[in-house]
Amino acid sequence: MKKLYSAMLMLVFTSFFTQNLEADMKSKIKSEVDHYHKMINFNVNPNTLNYDIKYQRLDLDLDPAVRFVSGTVTTHFVPNQNISSIYFDLSNVLTVSEVKYHGNNLTFTQLATKEIKIDFPSNIPAATLDSLSIKYSGVPDTAGSAGDAFTIDVQGGTPALYTLSEPYGAQEWFPTKQSMNDKIDKVDFKITTPSQYNVAANGKLFSETTLPGNKKRTFWQTNYPIPAYLIGLGITNYTKLNDTMGNPPFPFVNYLYPSTAQNSTTMSNINYTKNIMTMFEQYFGPYPYRNEKYGHMEFGWGGGMEHATMSSMGAWSRSIIAHELAHQWFGDKVTCGAWNDIWLNEGFATFGQHLANEKLLMTNSQFLSYLSSENDYITSATNGSVYVSDANLSNVGAVFSGRLSYSKGGYVLRMLKWILGDAAFYQALQDYHSRPNLAYNYAVTADLKNSLLQSTGKDFTEFFNDWIYGQGYPTYQIKWNQMPDKTLLFKVSQTQSHSSVSFFEMPLPIKVNGTGGETAYLVLNHTTNNQLFGNQLNFTVASVQFNYEYQIIQKNSTVAKDTTLLGISDIANSKVALYPNPVKDELSVSGISNNQPYQIFSMDGKLLKEGTYQSGQKVNVNQLTKGTYLLKMGEHQFKFIKE
Repeated sequence: MKKLYSAMLMLVFTSFFTQNLEADMKSKIKSEVDHYHKMINFNVNPNTLNYDIKYQRLDLDLDPAVRFVSGTVTTHFVPNQNISSIYFDLSNVLTVSEVKYHGNNLTFTQLATKEIKIDFPSNIPAATLDSLSIKYSGVPDTAGSAGDAFTIDVQGGTPALYTLSEPYGAQEWFPTKQSMNDKIDKVDFKITTPSQYNVAANGKLFSETTLPGNKKRTFWQTNYPIPAYLIGLGITNYTKLNDTMGNPPFPFVNYLYPSTAQNSTTMSNINYTKNIMTMFEQYFGPYPYRNEKYGHMEFGWGGGMEHATMSSMGAWSRSIIAHELAHQWFGDKVTCGAWNDIWLNEGFATFGQHLANEKLLMTNSQFLSYLSSENDYITSATNGSVYVSDANLSNVGAVFSGRLSYSKGGYVLRMLKWILGDAAFYQALQDYHSRPNLAYNYAVTADLKNSLLQSTGKDFTEFFNDWIYGQGYPTYQIKWNQMPDKTLLFKVSQTQSHSSVSFFEMPLPIKVNGTGGETAYLVLNHTTNNQLFGNQLNFTVASVQFNYEYQIIQKNSTVAKDTTLLGISDIANSKVALYPNPVKDELSVSGISNNQPYQIFSMDGKLLKEGTYQSGQKVNVNQLTKGTYLLKMGEHQFKFIKE
């Protein structure tokens, strides 16, 4: 009874834990979907392609009790061609009062397309560092998703202001460049507020200065390249908690609502960030913003938002904390270069949750239950690709699909780990976000594939075609039988849920259990349908398990013993079997007597090799080129494929 009671408690806890994770993710995804509408029409604003932003200084007056922004944004830029005018993304409900250039006023036009066009008195030559300042003010738009970028709220009876600009909301509150081709090298925040409020932002806090009229100016600065959508602010009567984490230590800074700072359960989760950081640094490499900080600023949206160096948080589960922290490497340091490739942000962050769950947050049985739930979610529909096609960029649900961009994207990385092995996989991830052309820059799916090739020597083109660009999942039919010499034979067939993939080439995880408690772990390199495999064992098989640790995505696969399975032979009802087939290096034959002559022919009849087969020995075929061959051994003939 005690064992049954304990098992029931564990089952209930695992189910509850998994449901909480799913609820957290739904909150996270809904938060991001709600802020995603403006990305629909474009990945790049063509009017902003002719310059590179080097620096922006946001000198802003903000009061969390009033929905209003005013101030001056100074931008340093370098043209990549001769330019006579320059465009910035800026909402047309904000009013620009002047543009200063070298102390002089410039003419400008605000456009209905949420842009400001500024004309220079003469051409600015390419590769010349220059600057201008835009003074503006107004009430940020409240219509639709635009109103979500700049939010006025109340927490605990106190006004609060927070921003969430993903993907194109930055233009709703300051002039900038939002196309996915340019990161801002350095940003200063000089935010003036009523003195009772604290300001949280990206980067490092340099000063808080008391000003006349019960005002305060807060100065934050980040010196890491950052896309406009990852710039974030929070303003309210935050409780400021300054700590350190990591080895060597760097700042761990949390700006929390006072009620949150008094919640012991929430604070326990927040402090657990240190454990997750230590573990992520072990597997992902050094935290990318060590010279500044990591931390959280609380806001009113559900889930979280991975603002660089300081995630905005509306939920405090350890799983969500892990998700946002993983984004600092994947999404922040390396950012998807087009919204088609959003899985490079969200799939990697979801894999970060996998890693935290596996190493820190769950028992093994809970983690396997979590993986089973993820697999069921991914395969709950038979179609849909991880990569978002251009035709689907107008579909918010397709871009921020919890099933595809998040869960399947994360599981694709788990499958890469299965293929490569842990050490090679995690080294490849560290290589990916550290490459000079990708670090603190943008990447698309092809960049990841090329990086994997450089790191591992493996070409994952077919894998990405199947699992990223293709749709659906495989279903396997696995038949097995053990020969008298204890050779374990498999015949593996596969069907696909969607016609976009003709065949999923995958190494298949097999666990073999013996009648005496023995265990063997096998990998079947499944490259063709109805493929035969053979493995020599030294024990009698009791059962066979497939996908025993949910290493790959699949659905409704079957494993069955088939006593009629003897191998691939041209002799009907023969007790002779040839394996493995296809073969890389060596062939085995069961049911053949000693001293049996054999010959190997090409399919056009040319004799390529001959010898004498001894029972228990193998026929070496590693010198053959890839193709189909004929093995003759006495009265028996076998066709086999050389890989």
